[in-house]
Amino acid sequence: MIAHLQGKLVEKSPTEVIIDCGGVGYHINISLHTYSLIPNADFIKLYTYLQIKEDAHTLFGFVEKSEREIFKMLLSVSGIGAGIARTMLSSLDPKQIINAIASGDVSTIQTIKGIGGKTAQRVILDLKEKVLKLYDLDDVSISQSNTNKDEALSALEVLGFVRKTSEKIVEKIVKEDPEATVESIIKKALKNL
Repeated sequence: MIAHLQGKLVEKSPTEVIIDCGGVGYHINISLHTYSLIPNADFIKLYTYLQIKEDAHTLFGFVEKSEREIFKMLLSVSGIGAGIARTMLSSLDPKQIINAIASGDVSTIQTIKGIGGKTAQRVILDLKEKVLKLYDLDDVSISQSNTNKDEALSALEVLGFVRKTSEKIVEKIVKEDPEATVESIIKKALKNL
């Protein structure tokens, strides 16, 4: 119903913001991820999701459309309400959630407050196919969190390379040499980009 709000930022806290849109102040719940991305500006735009229940109409806001999509996907899982979905997006960034679901990493999802083993497994079971299809990921290409790989990808992104292209090359390098250092991954990737 309300796709986005754009207006003057009146109040901002790690869990909520109030945006004045044409004289009406909208109270919007946010995740820590969105909080960290909100610019220090008077006017902001947030993509929103309106949850309507018998006793309340609640707005959730996101700086990135992709975070809103992940939020909506999480809500589709039985046992995951808006509160837990927001906690997930506050505990892990959207890419970490996507990678954990795609790789079937139950322990990462279980680290989130309020999520037990069964719920973590249900999240993976319900969303793995959607995530793999939606984000064009190969089931095989996702390795368990490799910090060297992640650091190398971030460095390549800073150097101006497209993440999607870099990921395929870095995946191949890490597959051939799982013990590769960040520096060697970057050097090999630069030769192939």
